[in-house]
Amino acid sequence: MASTDSAAKAVDTSDVQSGLEGVIAFATEIAEPDRAGGALRYRGVDIEDLVGVVPFEQVWGLLVDGKFTPGLPPAEPHPLSVRSGDPRVDVQSALAMLAPEWGFEQLIDISDEEARDNLARSSVMALSFVAQSARGAGHPPIPQAEIDLASSIPERFLIRWRGEANPDHVKAIDAYWISAAEHGMNASTFTARVVTSTGSDLVSAVVAAIGALKGPLHGGAPGPVLDMLDAVAATGDAETWLLGELAAGRRIMGMGHRVYRVRDPRAAVLELAVQPLASPRLALARDVERAAAKILRERKPDRPLAANVEFYTAVLLDAVGLAREQFTPTFAVGRVAGWSAHVIEQRRTGRLIRPQSRYVGERPAA
Repeated sequence: MASTDSAAKAVDTSDVQSGLEGVIAFATEIAEPDRAGGALRYRGVDIEDLVGVVPFEQVWGLLVDGKFTPGLPPAEPHPLSVRSGDPRVDVQSALAMLAPEWGFEQLIDISDEEARDNLARSSVMALSFVAQSARGAGHPPIPQAEIDLASSIPERFLIRWRGEANPDHVKAIDAYWISAAEHGMNASTFTARVVTSTGSDLVSAVVAAIGALKGPLHGGAPGPVLDMLDAVAATGDAETWLLGELAAGRRIMGMGHRVYRVRDPRAAVLELAVQPLASPRLALARDVERAAAKILRERKPDRPLAANVEFYTAVLLDAVGLAREQFTPTFAVGRVAGWSAHVIEQRRTGRLIRPQSRYVGERPAA
């Protein structure tokens, strides 16, 4: 019989870190988000020195291989076979089928070289599946010969999606994917490493990471940022609307990050990338950011809350014409580079991830 004595329940949980915040679980050479300095570096290279200089496919190479070349290859022709109406589900399901279709073996049974090549083939298929999903079921696929005329992975993505590639849109998507490619030990990356540590196949690690990214607290924030901008535009008064949100106990979307104590460096990169797109939302977004930063400084002086990556991601993806339901899978397209790098790094450790828990429930009566 379980004891109901409250004293029996008193358990010291002072060493339990809820959500694992502050717990260092891995040593990594892949990326360094600089908390205090507001910088993000991939293998020692600042993202501001990559965007507009090195294409996304070579940034994939930097993260995974530690060098720019050969980078990410073009996607193999492969139709999107699942269309549930939710593009996040479609991409996740289509990727899950690659392992049995292509005969991928478990990570524990293959070499580093085979794992890397399998990751490259799978990573670029995520781009293809998102583009096909964005195109919609009622539109015929773009002929492969037209796609093969493209000179970069982002250009191939846009042509596969809508049959043409505006050069400014190519640059914007490239900048977004580079800025989204990697960001340390976030929820989806941790998930990818946990699955990898079991020795499972690499596609399972990527698919599991997408499952974590689908959660609204991780990969779903850009859409609500657009909702906020629409609501502010309807009122014409950013400060009054924002104050109303805070008074109602709601968050200001796109502001604050668990890592950075200052403005997210990716916000600066993406704000710059939006400028050539002539987005009607850009001026409004800047006004809202200024108003939100002012209000949050006054209301929460001890808690730095500045624009994060989602703030200008929303404006950029909207400006290139992506529907809001495509935002999260498009994020996954960029982040698959970081997941791939962590899969390789975790595989080399050869150690199962197995944290402990502290039981605090009922115990038998003495």
